[in-house]
Amino acid sequence: MYHNKIKGALRLLVLLTVVGLGLQPTSIAMAVDNDNGPELPAQCSSIQVEAGNKLAFHVYARGVQIYIWNGTAWVFDAPRAGLFAEANFFGEVGSHYRGPTWESKSGSRVLAARVLGTGCTPDSTAIAWLLLKKVSTTGPGIFANTTFIQRVNTAGGLAPSAPGGSVGEVKEVPYTAEYYFYRAEN
Repeated sequence: MYHNKIKGALRLLVLLTVVGLGLQPTSIAMAVDNDNGPELPAQCSSIQVEAGNKLAFHVYARGVQIYIWNGTAWVFDAPRAGLFAEANFFGEVGSHYRGPTWESKSGSRVLAARVLGTGCTPDSTAIAWLLLKKVSTTGPGIFANTTFIQRVNTAGGLAPSAPGGSVGEVKEVPYTAEYYFYRAEN
């Protein structure tokens, strides 16, 4: 147990150093993850990242999916989540919000859009797994030069099943997910 605490503290220290210096964390991602993203179930082949892209970073997200009642249905509005280096939501490295946008504590940012015709729902009680493609990136750091993002291993986040009370009512539904960030290999 003591060894695991030291290992976790060292990984966090290295990650915080990389984030603080705005370095490219490819070697950290490789030390923590496999070399090219999550193993996808057969029904999720549509979210496979195009050849020529390599895993650059992986985070764990915990937050909410925000929905607004329009009088007849709950309409998705935006996500809001913290991004963490560790599966137990330790070592916050950034945030995820409207856009959809992911922003690191060092200031790098990626805005992305869902790749049309992709997505799968391996768990009917959770939001879909998605493939997103970069629209733009800014700043140096962990999200610089991102080309694709996968949202996988989701839990929760579905729109409320009961109707809303009044138009404009807002509901925040807790969710967790993992996000995998890719860069072009060359």
